[in-house]
Amino acid sequence: MPTELVLVSPRHLAGPGTASTIADALGPLIHHFGWTTVEKLPHGRRVLLASPGGEILVDFDPLRQDGVWWTISHHEPHWRAEFSRQTPAEAITAVTQALPQMLGDDRYADRIPVTDQTTASLAREGGWSVRGTRQGATWTSPDGHCTAEHTAGTEHVWHIKHSVLDGFDTHWSAAFTVDTPERVTAQFMAHLTDDRPVLRHFEDVPALARGAAVITPLSIGGLGAHTVHAVDQVGRAVPKGRSPSHR
Repeated sequence: MPTELVLVSPRHLAGPGTASTIADALGPLIHHFGWTTVEKLPHGRRVLLASPGGEILVDFDPLRQDGVWWTISHHEPHWRAEFSRQTPAEAITAVTQALPQMLGDDRYADRIPVTDQTTASLAREGGWSVRGTRQGATWTSPDGHCTAEHTAGTEHVWHIKHSVLDGFDTHWSAAFTVDTPERVTAQFMAHLTDDRPVLRHFEDVPALARGAAVITPLSIGGLGAHTVHAVDQVGRAVPKGRSPSHR
């Protein structure tokens, strides 16, 4: 059924999630860390938050014509992270919820893990392949659908892109400008390379991604959904173009 809850991996194929994930990305900043609302339009049309000292702005704007729905910007030094509409919301949340710690606010640090690894080492440990380029390197996920380009001498030091068979609803991107702290890009990559599945309604998983992902109904009996999903994941570094079926 379309509304059936399913476990999905790898995470980059899961789609953006539901509207409730906006609250997961912004709510803790407001309710636990004292971030203030600079601008808020009805029905979630735009939310702009500022850190207590004004160093960081988090802007959620689903009306942008260029498809960039999320922007995190820092002043002095200036850096910016941008995420397009279909970017998995949990990956964005992993970054937003870690921002207070990056500003020295360690409250709830025991509940909000922040990686101490580099972006490249996380990709390597996640089984992503790497090839050198003239200005840096490109990391590619095991299934070939997601790439992370690291370049020097350009505006965006990290640019992560995703699509399945060039399907419109599977396209998403994340871009991080020069001077973005390593902890920010690594936090995003830590989410993408985490082998634990994310929860979705089946209808929320992009149609073309369903054939490439490992999808397990949460209601499955026997060994249980998480166990069955873990078994299905073993050896499932699926080459681009192959389509394992929905269980």
